[in-house]
Amino acid sequence: MLPAPRRLRRKDDFTLALRRGNRAGTRRLVLHWFHAGSSGAAEPTFEAHPTRVGFVVSKAVGNSVVRHRTQRQLRHVMAGLLPSLPAQQGLLVVRALPASAGATSTELGADVERGLRRLGLTR
Repeated sequence: MLPAPRRLRRKDDFTLALRRGNRAGTRRLVLHWFHAGSSGAAEPTFEAHPTRVGFVVSKAVGNSVVRHRTQRQLRHVMAGLLPSLPAQQGLLVVRALPASAGATSTELGADVERGLRRLGLTR
């Protein structure tokens, strides 16, 4: 489970990360990263904790059971990776693609790690 201060909740923050952030895609996921100092846009509301994470799992992924299962799997994967993220203030949005519907947690975890490497957030 992600700690409450590390969760992305505001629509404006999601929109900022999705539209202005750097993007890295894999077969099942697209990761959007917005660094606090990366543009002249209005700054999001950063709290004491550096990186906040949000998830987008649309109806294209499947019915509500599949969407919620996918989101739970992604939350679990990200909770394990939070300590390895850099200590920069930023917004990370993980967007699930339709191919993520039948994926296991291991496959989703590998895709998240691949996306984070492509964004330069981990090694």
